[in-house]
Amino acid sequence: MAELLGNLLVAQSGGPTAVINASLAGVVTEAGKHECIEEIYGGLNGILGTLNEEMIDFNDEKASTIRALRHTPAAALGTCRYKINFDKKPEQAAKDMDRLFQLFEAHNIRYFFYLGGNDSQDTANKIHNESAKRGFEVRVIGVPKTIDNDLPVTDHCPGYGSVIKYNATTVAEIGLDVGAMATDDGSCCIVEVMGRAAGWIAAGTVLAKQGVAANPPHIILLPEIAFNEAAFLAKVKETVATLKYCIVVVGEGLKNAKGEEIGADKTRVDAFGHAVLSGAADKLAEIVQGKLNLKTRTVKLGYAQRCAAHLASKTDADTAFAAGEAAVRAAVDGSSGFMVKIVRRNTSPVSFTTDLEDLNNIANVEHFVPRDWVSEDGFMPNEKFVAYAAPLIEGEVIVPYKNGLPQYAVLEKSPVDKVLAPRA
Repeated sequence: MAELLGNLLVAQSGGPTAVINASLAGVVTEAGKHECIEEIYGGLNGILGTLNEEMIDFNDEKASTIRALRHTPAAALGTCRYKINFDKKPEQAAKDMDRLFQLFEAHNIRYFFYLGGNDSQDTANKIHNESAKRGFEVRVIGVPKTIDNDLPVTDHCPGYGSVIKYNATTVAEIGLDVGAMATDDGSCCIVEVMGRAAGWIAAGTVLAKQGVAANPPHIILLPEIAFNEAAFLAKVKETVATLKYCIVVVGEGLKNAKGEEIGADKTRVDAFGHAVLSGAADKLAEIVQGKLNLKTRTVKLGYAQRCAAHLASKTDADTAFAAGEAAVRAAVDGSSGFMVKIVRRNTSPVSFTTDLEDLNNIANVEHFVPRDWVSEDGFMPNEKFVAYAAPLIEGEVIVPYKNGLPQYAVLEKSPVDKVLAPRA
C-alpha cells in the first residue's frame, strides 16, 4: 500500500465515558510517530462541529496535557448526538456529505477517526463508503466507545469496565448504609443505572456481591428480560424476610411483557427520537410501597456513573488507549472502513489485544447480555457473566490530586483557520 501523505482528524461522539479521552490520547500519541501524518486536528463536538469547520490543532497542545487525557473523564473535544441520516433526512444527509468532503479537501484530511458507539460507527461507515464513491482517498477507522457495552464483535467496549467498577462500588456502599439501618420493619432501596436496551451495566453490579449470596445487590433487573411484577414482589418479600432489607438494581430500559419501557416519558424524546428514560426506579418504588407497604427509597446514578474517572479501571483505560493507537497504525498501513475491536487473548491471567472488524458488521447492530449468563429466574447474572466482567474492572488509574481534588486535562483548543463559507 502506497504511503498516504496528509492531515489527520479525530472526533468524539455520543455519551462520554471515563476513558474516551484515553482513546483520544492513543490516537494523538501514535499519530505523532508517523511522518506521513503532517497535522493532527481535533473536530469539536463530533461530526456536528466538524461540519461547521470547528477544529483545533493538537500540535499546539502540551505533551503533558495529552498524557493527562489518559485519566481525564468526559469528551475533551466535546461531543454530539448528530447523525448523518440518509433514511429519514436524505436531502440534509447529502448536503452534510458534500460539506464534509469539501472540508476534507480544503484541509487535506486523509485520516479520519471517529470515537463512539453504534450511531458513531454507522457515521464512520457512511463516510468510508462515500469516499469510495467520490474517489477521494481518506482512511476511516472507528474506535469503540460506549458504557452500554452493546457493540457487537468486540470483547467489550472501552468505558464499560469503568462504569461497572464505579457502579458495583456504589451499590456495595449503599448496601452497607441501608443494611446498617435495617430493622424489623424492613426496607428496600432501588438503584437505577443506565442501559436502554442492553443490561450490561446493570448486570455488572453483580460484582459487588464478591461471591457472597447475602451481599447486595439482591435483585438485578435487565432490559432483556421482561419484568414480572408478581415474581419480583415475591423475591423482594423473601429477601426482606431474611435480611430485613433488599437492594434492587434496575436498568433504565426495563420493559414489561408487552415490550414497553416502564420508565419511559413518552412526552419527551431525545435527539434520535427515543422516549426519555428516567423513571424505572420510581415506578418500581410505587409498586413495592403500594403492594408490600415497605419503606422504599430510590437512587439514580445518572451522569456520575459514566464520568467517575477517580474510580476508573486501569484495564479499561489501557485498552481504550490501545484502541486509539491501533486505529492509527491500521490507517497508516492502508486500512479503511474498519472498527478496532478488543480481543480477549488469554483467560488466566486475562490479557487483551486488538484487531479490526468491517464496519458493515457493526453499524446499528446491538449486542445483548446472553440469556444463559443470567439465572433461571432472571434476577441475577450467573458465574458465566462474572467470569467475563470481573477482569474488566481490575487495576486503578493513578489520578493526580491538588488541594484534595483530582486534576484533569484541559485542552488549549487553538483553532484551525477556517477556509470554507459558513455552513448553511
